Amino acid sequence: MKRLNGKSGCAVEVTLSVVGGTWKPIIIYNLMRGKKRFMELSRAIPSATQRMLTLQLRELEADGIVQRTVYAEVPPRVDYELTELGLSLKPVLEAMRAWGLGYSALAEPDEELAQEMARV
Repeated sequence: MKRLNGKSGCAVEVTLSVVGGTWKPIIIYNLMRGKKRFMELSRAIPSATQRMLTLQLRELEADGIVQRTVYAEVPPRVDYELTELGLSLKPVLEAMRAWGLGYSALAEPDEELAQEMARV
């Protein structure tokens, strides 16, 4: 598990130390819909390299957010799913998604205005 006492002592810092970064929130968001195999996650997040995806999944597993299940089959099958702790992040990720949609909607008119001003 990651350190719980950060530089600031702020609970937001603790949350970010576990789920922060570019890929972890996206991985968690994809797993909110249910179990996924590695290649399903890889296809859902094409801009993340397989190495980065593996590293991020390992960190999320170490922090108790993701559970990795290996099946004794040939070829081996590995599933990833959110733990109960991981599922508790659902409202956080949904709030982040809603905020991002709202922010994107605000930013779009500014782009149109900038393009219009450039034409003048």
